Amino acid sequence: MTGDALERLRALLPGAQVATPATIATASDAKGAYVLLAHLDAAQELAIRGRAWPLGAGWHFYVGSARGPGGMRARLRRHFRPDKRPHWHIDRLTIAADAMLALTLEGGVECDIVATLAGSGWFGAILPGFGSSDCSRCSSHLLVSLG
Repeated sequence: MTGDALERLRALLPGAQVATPATIATASDAKGAYVLLAHLDAAQELAIRGRAWPLGAGWHFYVGSARGPGGMRARLRRHFRPDKRPHWHIDRLTIAADAMLALTLEGGVECDIVATLAGSGWFGAILPGFGSSDCSRCSSHLLVSLG
């Protein structure tokens, strides 16, 4: 991944911890929020509930919450598993991704993170409703780097 986007994320989210498929066993089990970075090596069209979601090649940034049992470790373990049955919007992207990592924030709130990233001018929301169909505050929880 371009170091610029990761460095921007780390600057905007001080205290965030990096989790990868190789380090997920040691990730925090605290409740909080995370930014999942998923890379597509080619443009894809994700079919979800009769709707086609076009995504370009490159890195995509999904902001999610982990408030259930097992916290962030459990949620990210699911995201990093390639053999899962798709349930959420993000599952389609994680199945198609050729690389992933995440930044975790203990106690973080997903909508606050979306607002911080989008407000920075470095990241912008794409695909209205993606991952935010139950959210009245955000148009999308899927972002891309604006440069």
